[in-house]
Amino acid sequence: MEVLVSETVLSDIARRVQEKRFSPPELHRLALEALALSLRQPGHGLLVQRHCRSLWRRAGLVPYPYQLETCRRVVEDMDGRAILADEVGLGKTVEAGMILKEYMLRGLVRRALVLAPASLTWQWQLELREKFGIPAVRQRGLHDWEGCPVLVASLDTAKRPPHRDAVLRLGCDMLIVDEAHRLKNARSDNWRFVSGIRRRYCLLLTATPVQNDLRELYNLVTLLAPGALGTWRQFQARFVVDKRTPRRVDALRAELRRYVVRAERGPGTVLFPPRHVFAVPVRLTPPERRFYDAVTEFVREGFRRAGSRASGALPLVTLQRELCSSAPAAMSTLQRMYERTEDREARRRLAELLALGNQVVDTSSKCDALIALIEDSPPDEQFIVFTEYRMTQRYIRWRLEQAGIPSLGFDGSMSPSRKEWTRQLFRTGVKVLVSTESGGEGLNFQFCRSVVNFDLPWNPMRLEQRIGRVHRLGQTRDVHIYNMATKDTIEEHIVALLHDKLNLFRAVVGDVEAVWTRLRMNRTFEQAIADIVLDARDGAEVRRRLDELAARVEAARAEALRAAEHARELSRRILS
Repeated sequence: MEVLVSETVLSDIARRVQEKRFSPPELHRLALEALALSLRQPGHGLLVQRHCRSLWRRAGLVPYPYQLETCRRVVEDMDGRAILADEVGLGKTVEAGMILKEYMLRGLVRRALVLAPASLTWQWQLELREKFGIPAVRQRGLHDWEGCPVLVASLDTAKRPPHRDAVLRLGCDMLIVDEAHRLKNARSDNWRFVSGIRRRYCLLLTATPVQNDLRELYNLVTLLAPGALGTWRQFQARFVVDKRTPRRVDALRAELRRYVVRAERGPGTVLFPPRHVFAVPVRLTPPERRFYDAVTEFVREGFRRAGSRASGALPLVTLQRELCSSAPAAMSTLQRMYERTEDREARRRLAELLALGNQVVDTSSKCDALIALIEDSPPDEQFIVFTEYRMTQRYIRWRLEQAGIPSLGFDGSMSPSRKEWTRQLFRTGVKVLVSTESGGEGLNFQFCRSVVNFDLPWNPMRLEQRIGRVHRLGQTRDVHIYNMATKDTIEEHIVALLHDKLNLFRAVVGDVEAVWTRLRMNRTFEQAIADIVLDARDGAEVRRRLDELAARVEAARAEALRAAEHARELSRRILS
């Protein structure tokens, strides 16, 4: 064995020994670890697993074996280029974070770019920071593209000038694209933009790499590794019978295994804890009932006069929904309507309603029921209370304060740093977090398991987003969902539709969106509900028309299930 020795280094060592100048033991230990890492060969384990152990403990993350195996495969077998195609809810974001961190620890990635839908950028930044210690920054301005080594940005922003030019000019070491099914069409602006970004490593995240056409999968693999599958004609001749039927399945599966990693629900993967749904019925006091009935009649009269004019109907729909939420929320809208109208009769009616509202503005049967629910819970039980309206949020917090229950507020006006600070305060043990709809976007609260829907959104997707804040990867306890609904009101009809007829509170994340995309209505679901509950002559007609809407949703659900099963079966054949 030949040993090469540097005389200069030996002289330096001798001089340090004579002068008794030694480095601290900690630096010596780090130098030995660095030497060991530099000599590490493939197959000797993942650095991220050891390096992030304490971070994962603090974040409550226990990586599943299939996630660690995905990280190992991508790094050691796939050269950092892969489509992460796990089914919905199995933690593709965690896998991507592991892979990115592993490459950073190995010194192979310094600049990374994450492109995601705008609504998910804050969540990406938080997960990378909290679970992997990666100093990710959300893109805000043009200078961020060059100044931030790890950047999280909206794909829609990145592809527009002047941002597009900066991204294409700078490139990155690793590119991660979330919701990559938006890149299935090779003729789209999204596909062409992403294909032009210079990168050494690339991760594409999508639960549906192939859905309606095998060319979608071909386009994603070509984006990841240009030319790997040949031209489309060559691929078609080798592997495609028609757009949904593959040929030579074993050979196709072996080819795709080089580029696609997919885990499906089952033993060894994520098993979400069950959801338990509880109704919290609320009965109005006589003064509250008089106010509710008077405002509802006013809204229905105005709605019929406004007809199909959205500009005239929208304030009335908002007022009706606020009325179901709280008297203070409805009163604020009534006051604005009173100040803006010049019609004498309308002002008289609004003045009467304001007078009725003043009798109940400091009382709330719904808040009484909420306080009773919280006071009857175990001392360590925490609650996230969702409402759509800031006025209701402030009123709930005031009532909780009067009852001696500590709470925090959460809404869309808060800066990202203040949101995170509030989230950490809640995590330390504050009993209640009262959040508006926009406040809860992009943040996860797996450490809490109880969600209270103080009022119900008329958009089922927003309902699922609320529940998804706690019922997601990392939740270890059964999730409790409490729906507060005032008896003999429109709210009671909405609960009956969403819960009893459509069973949306128990839907798996992702199922709801698939249903609404197939409903094919020429208006939003919220508008459809508004037309029914505000235009119907009586409760019987409301129930009948809601039953008809439920039947349409059930038909769309059946269609979505058939399409999902077909896509799942196709994925099993060629990817598993």
